[in-house]
Amino acid sequence: MAIKIYKPTSPGRRNSSVIDYNKELTTSKPEKTLCKRIKKHGGRNHHGKTTVRFRGGGARRIYRIIDFKRNKDGMTARVESIEYDPNRNCFISLVQYKDGEKRYILSPAGIKVGEIIESGFLVEPKTGNCMPLESIPVGVEVHNIEMTAGQGGKLVRGAGGVARLMAKEGDWATIILPSGEMRMVRKECRATIGQLSNGDYQHVKIGKAGRKRHMGRRPHVRGKAMNPVAHPMGGGESRSNGGRHPCSPTGVLAKGGKTRNPRNNSNKRIIRRRKSNRGYQLVL
Repeated sequence: MAIKIYKPTSPGRRNSSVIDYNKELTTSKPEKTLCKRIKKHGGRNHHGKTTVRFRGGGARRIYRIIDFKRNKDGMTARVESIEYDPNRNCFISLVQYKDGEKRYILSPAGIKVGEIIESGFLVEPKTGNCMPLESIPVGVEVHNIEMTAGQGGKLVRGAGGVARLMAKEGDWATIILPSGEMRMVRKECRATIGQLSNGDYQHVKIGKAGRKRHMGRRPHVRGKAMNPVAHPMGGGESRSNGGRHPCSPTGVLAKGGKTRNPRNNSNKRIIRRRKSNRGYQLVL
């Protein structure tokens, strides 16, 4: 995938770049039977109260129904097209099974139109095939990994994402995630072979505020730039740092608190936490 830079006809164009979709995508029209309309809420709940700030507007999106479970075993499917999905940063592939059923899947890097893929316990571990972790050889790169068997893929679903199966012992398999976290997953859980497409997405520069507005993101205003009536950190003479620890408009402390649910049983399956450096990328 290539990054396209336009002629700098304006400051916004000068500092922005886009993905050259023409080199990989094969169609611009989605499969209508796998699409549905989603309603926007602008960060508001059913009472009309804003629960997520700085959301609203943006281009209209049509949701593509993605098959994260890949549970149609014993039947091959042909890749019909590789398409853009406005709801995620990786591409999606339309596949058609022998019985005529069509499904969308997350598109692995390097997959081409016309290729045959399948899922099951005894399939070949090649790019695009889906199988339980117990059937995947150690050291193979995977994505779209389940955390509970039959639930559908939950881990490694972003553009360019790739994990590696490191070991299998008893009923558990050990994987290294793109963040550097090492965790154990039940061997019955499924994963798809290969790396996800559109790996250059992380190098795209937005360039101007308007592109963020198209994504449905409104301007983010600092609390200390507000008036005291609008935020606990607002007000003060000239520029001030709020006079207290960082907090939300309702006074909830924003720094240093634990965000993981202590009742989440999957936490005890983490062997090594992710790296403190958020820019870390797993080198395979």
